[in-house]
Amino acid sequence: MIDFFSKEEEKRILQTIGEAERQTSGEIRVHMERDYEGAILGAASRTFFSLGMERTKDRNGVLIFIVPDRHDFAIFGDRGINEKVPPDFWEAVKNVMQQHFRQGMFAEGVCRGVEMAGEKLRAFFPWTEGDKNELSDEISFGK
Repeated sequence: MIDFFSKEEEKRILQTIGEAERQTSGEIRVHMERDYEGAILGAASRTFFSLGMERTKDRNGVLIFIVPDRHDFAIFGDRGINEKVPPDFWEAVKNVMQQHFRQGMFAEGVCRGVEMAGEKLRAFFPWTEGDKNELSDEISFGK
């Protein structure tokens, strides 16, 4: 297990995910990884599919993929949300997160990224009666 966030920080991240998802049918996950091969976005994509995040009804899952040892991260959105957001949206989210990371405020950066993703998911995929949480909100950990 990657021991990067304190228990309090993990709790805050999970609360932020829960708050964002209560307003949308979209799904947001955070994944921590030790290392990856190839490009970071390719690694995030592989992880997205290995976690089964493409199985959401509206293909509106978002993965925040973080590799602390490499000081690197990526955001991977599924087809449904990518068809709706502006082409530079994920880069804008990444920039905001990076500003926090540079100040050593990692949990705050992740929470802000979750909030920004949640705002777009809510705009394009608002919660409706009968929506259910299709994926775990827990932070997942790689090798």
